[in-house]
Amino acid sequence: MTGQLWTLRGAHTEYTVTVPAHGRWLELVAWGPHGVSDGPSPVAYDGPVPFLTAGDAAPIEYATDADRPFTGADLVIETSNGQRRVGFVHTDARIDADQRELAVAFADAVTGLRATVHYRVPAGTDVVQRWVELTNDGTDALRVVRAGSGGFCVPTPHGALLSHQWGQWEQEFQLSHVELGHGTFSIGSSQGVPGHLHVPWLAVRDTADPAGSAWGMGLAWTGSWEISAERDTGGLTRVRAGRQLVDGPLELPPGESLTLPVVTGAYSPDGLDGLARVWHTHQRLLAGERLTPRPVLYNSWEATYFAVEAQSQLALARIAAELGVETFVVDDGWFVGRNDDTAGLGDWTPDPAKFPAGFDAFIADVRALGLNFGLWVEPECVNPKSTLYAEHPDWVYSVDGRPLTPVRNQYLLDLGRPEVAEFVHSTVDGLLRRYDIDYLKWDFNRPRTEPGRAGGIAPLDLDGAHVANLHRIYEQLRRDHPGVLIEACAGGGARTDLAMAARADVFWPSDNTGPLDRLAIQYGFLHANAPHLLSSWVTDAPGLFDSRPRSLAFRFVLAMAGVLGIGADIRAWTPDERAEAADWIARYKEIRDVVTHGEVHLIGGPDQARCAVQYTAPDENRVVVLAWHTGRLDGAGLLPSRPVRLPLRGLDPAARYSHGDRHYSGSHLATVGLPVHWSATHDADLIVLTRD
Repeated sequence: MTGQLWTLRGAHTEYTVTVPAHGRWLELVAWGPHGVSDGPSPVAYDGPVPFLTAGDAAPIEYATDADRPFTGADLVIETSNGQRRVGFVHTDARIDADQRELAVAFADAVTGLRATVHYRVPAGTDVVQRWVELTNDGTDALRVVRAGSGGFCVPTPHGALLSHQWGQWEQEFQLSHVELGHGTFSIGSSQGVPGHLHVPWLAVRDTADPAGSAWGMGLAWTGSWEISAERDTGGLTRVRAGRQLVDGPLELPPGESLTLPVVTGAYSPDGLDGLARVWHTHQRLLAGERLTPRPVLYNSWEATYFAVEAQSQLALARIAAELGVETFVVDDGWFVGRNDDTAGLGDWTPDPAKFPAGFDAFIADVRALGLNFGLWVEPECVNPKSTLYAEHPDWVYSVDGRPLTPVRNQYLLDLGRPEVAEFVHSTVDGLLRRYDIDYLKWDFNRPRTEPGRAGGIAPLDLDGAHVANLHRIYEQLRRDHPGVLIEACAGGGARTDLAMAARADVFWPSDNTGPLDRLAIQYGFLHANAPHLLSSWVTDAPGLFDSRPRSLAFRFVLAMAGVLGIGADIRAWTPDERAEAADWIARYKEIRDVVTHGEVHLIGGPDQARCAVQYTAPDENRVVVLAWHTGRLDGAGLLPSRPVRLPLRGLDPAARYSHGDRHYSGSHLATVGLPVHWSATHDADLIVLTRD
């Protein structure tokens, strides 16, 4: 079957691969819009490769170190005597009738290793999901030294323009661009979690056409990871993505199989903005029937911190209900021993001193206000000052004979241990069965430091075991409690990847709720994630990096870009502020279906004079525009009064749209733009256009 072509077809794209006549590997022919596979391959290289091997220059889809010994392999296998250089021969392939699923098999006669490279294009999308299944059919144990999920080859004849997201705690999802003429660019995490420092997401464009074709890669892995991009002298950029093996090589005994994480590629002809919409479509498909407009929530953290007790929480809940909030979430501090961050984690029993009438009665009082009820948990962590740690000190990650490293005064439970996984699942499941809970905020406030297990026999794939059990617990909870929404949080946005997007209902992108800081965070977030995953609160907190104040309107319009929440101490709001908040919440409820399901266009940016997000309803009858002014607002007369023009995208040029008593044609909105007037007291706008 060598020399055969297989083409996978997406909604607007195609992905074509082949096994060359020598049968040693699978390589890309073309990836892009329908028809890109016709004619010469845009990634093929037929020139000489002196001082290298042919594989080092070929657009290989999944390369061993025998295929690419010098320019970076996806898979490195080591035998028991330390030898490497696995070399495959093609054995089989199968593709489904719809041309959306493909499996290509290879085998190595020396080691007995089999590898099946899988492809899937979900219906209605322009992404290709890829993963590899390894099976040891030999008689000796093998070690997986590098566990990449795949390599994506992108034509960049003029140079590669790479877009990535970097950050830190309270400054996540900062969008940045790097021109890569030659050499390698790499990002990743060794923290046992995707982390705040980088996002497992990358975009590639040719430097000569940044508004044109864009290719993206995202990894579905909630542990340590790595993504690298290398541009060769022939103009090909190859992106490798997969696990980072922080615990050492993976053991693959005879007869055993190992499935590597899914890595997803995306294509758009319309630059980063178009690529964002491809990711949104994919993530909405991952959500399935759970893709519904999320309730407006109130979270008590910034109002009370650890000082949680029934009466103060109910006072907040009463005001929240009057404002139109639908779900009330009690954050950290509700359980025994939890008066600060030094104690209590692990002992998940409501504190009777804080809820003297009982936690059931407290929840009933909240629900009597017409509110659903939500609760914060951090079940993977434990404080040294807790009953759980006193009884099970061996349950935390540790290296025998070495001191433990506390982060935020807590240790991390070894979720890969079956008894720990059972404890975590039974604890959260028990809370959901015992109490009338509709919303769960699952937090994770520290990385893994000690890479060991008490009394454990090395080597252990601690990272893989933790991730596998975490995913399984999320899946069990969603299966057994389908009405409960789960918010994934990790000290902010340290746990956002495609695997969690398929298992959580919403992400908490950052602990920073300051308005201008948050604008930049959300701008980056929406390039890689759909709005239904974006939890955003209105608070009174100043930004850490840009502390300029913004109006209540600015903060509400900003939080409406995804899932609207409130985290301010609303007891301190004036009657006028509460009335304004109630009006914004009512307006959000009118547009949230468009925000949830609409086609998104990102206009301008947080560092530009104009910054907006446009949402066009699937039936194209409504267009929602959220716009913010990012300039100076520190005194009357300092803000220019000239209107800003926002060019809207994706509208029918022949259609007419109305906003109040103003009427516009689609072509006018695309070319001249929608006028938005700013003033010293008007720094944000929510505009709803209706198709006439």
